[in-house]
Amino acid sequence: MILTFDSLNAGDLIEGPQFAVSRESIRLFCDASLDYNPLHLDDDYMKGSFGKTQFGGVIMHGMNNFGLISRMITDWAYPAGAIHRRLETRWLKPLRPGDTIWPSGLIKAKQATAKIDVVVRNWNEERVATGEALVEFPVD
Repeated sequence: MILTFDSLNAGDLIEGPQFAVSRESIRLFCDASLDYNPLHLDDDYMKGSFGKTQFGGVIMHGMNNFGLISRMITDWAYPAGAIHRRLETRWLKPLRPGDTIWPSGLIKAKQATAKIDVVVRNWNEERVATGEALVEFPVD
């Protein structure tokens, strides 16, 4: 079935690819974002005086969740000629090397754009990031 605005319904599910969080993926994101904050790279720092956060070790960048959601939306919308217009997210839980996550979205409303509730879950089905996206479809 070819995706069109007319074919969308509130409650339709969008699914993105799984992503395995690793020290290498965290380091690659450091390089891509130029964000070398020690909370992404240094276990000792995370266990030291900064340990008030209770993370217990390095964590993945929250913006990596944002990128995964953006990829899911774009992969879904682009073939239909749609444009990803807006994305807002909230980080709910830290992610560590060894975690596997995947983004998904649920079409919430359909007006001139599709309003989509997005979520990233970990292997325990716990929500680790949530948000909302808007996708604009071409008009004939």
